Amino acid sequence: MSVLIAYCTCPDRASADTVADALVRERLAACVSQLPGVRSTYRWEGRVEHGQEVLLMIKTTRDQLDSLTVRVRALHPYELPELIAVEAVGGLAPYLDWVLEQTRDDD
Repeated sequence: MSVLIAYCTCPDRASADTVADALVRERLAACVSQLPGVRSTYRWEGRVEHGQEVLLMIKTTRDQLDSLTVRVRALHPYELPELIAVEAVGGLAPYLDWVLEQTRDDD
């Protein structure tokens, strides 16, 4: 099982807190770091837009990604939320093990 870092932007702190809390509480993520003050430039409905956002760095696993994606879609206020996952190809082994442990189902 591999560790992933998923990136997701939210329009404000309240929605970022909602998403982060749910993902950690439901064991879909071991940790979610919030980086406020991100300025995004993007094309939406034919226009170039600018917006202040909060970037979430979601530490999860490949096994949880599909469930995490469904949950983000349900909680996120955007019509089309950004959610991009990249594999952690290295890192501190005890931390990576902790991510795996925290995202296991307790069944």
